[in-house]
Amino acid sequence: FQMLQLHDFPGQGTALVGILNPFFESKGYITPEEFRMFCNSTVPLAVMEKMIISTEEDFRAGIKVAHYGGEPLTAATVMCRIIREDGESIHEQAFVEERIETGTLTSIGDVRFDPSGILKPQKFTLEVSVRNTPYRNQWDFWVYPSGQEIENGRVYVTDKLDGQSRAVLRRGGAVLLLTYGSIKKEMGADVATGFSTVFWNTAWTNNQPPHTLGILCDPAHPVFRIFPTEYHSNWQWWDPVTHSQVMILKDLPAEIRPLIQLIDTWFENRKLALAFEVNSGGGKLLVCSIDLNNLGDDRLVSKQLLRSILDYMNSDRFNPLTEVSTELISKLLATTAD
Repeated sequence: FQMLQLHDFPGQGTALVGILNPFFESKGYITPEEFRMFCNSTVPLAVMEKMIISTEEDFRAGIKVAHYGGEPLTAATVMCRIIREDGESIHEQAFVEERIETGTLTSIGDVRFDPSGILKPQKFTLEVSVRNTPYRNQWDFWVYPSGQEIENGRVYVTDKLDGQSRAVLRRGGAVLLLTYGSIKKEMGADVATGFSTVFWNTAWTNNQPPHTLGILCDPAHPVFRIFPTEYHSNWQWWDPVTHSQVMILKDLPAEIRPLIQLIDTWFENRKLALAFEVNSGGGKLLVCSIDLNNLGDDRLVSKQLLRSILDYMNSDRFNPLTEVSTELISKLLATTAD
């Protein structure tokens, strides 16, 4: 079979498209063993309708094996496990297939898991392996408890940096400013976000969107206390990222480290944010450019992100380190209200 490119291609303005760097060295984000899980003569597969579910619905996956080895697999036991982040297996199913022919895709069976007893949002991993062989594969999925309310607490939530929000700040209050849809063109509105990364490179594709390369965050930061995440993009970030608008922090103090940072195309390398926190106007301000206003039932992840942000802002851990005037914050916005 043919791959577009095994290594990064430096011949057209740099295209960081490979799983290896230009010197055929590992970039560190995948091991040979992980690569062979999905690129091998025999590959276990899972057909899932969704990877984000609530506790009111079952997790389901149809298990298949793509086998292109030299001989059929006989009396094969296909083991399916659902594993928590701490490594504990919480659900197991085994299927015995008398014969898996070579050169075919064989349906094995269906995995079904009832998550109704899960009380907090969690990431799980579905692992499928063929016993007594090196063949295995795995997929992450997320479960979010249903029926949880969003409570603002003592946080003033607004989409305007207006007189009311400034008054709350002057009293020493906490303000969550939701800027989605109101960022100036030159301050980020022209930057096309995307869950997928830059294709080839933006210099050779006439600035084809998306212009970003995923997110960067600190999963140990208390703003993510009840929002399971790694430091990088994973599938649960699809909804927040695709419902967001970039903020370019070029005019803000250099010491501000975004709570959620978007990685820019390497031709620009701007400091991009989806969320950051500052002291401003006498109070504490968290600015977020993800759409957290229009949260339908299908936006489980963004709802949980908002809960986690509010949980953090209502706690003693919400203590921004950098002072920024409200006038400087308003420079991000296309319109401000008095």
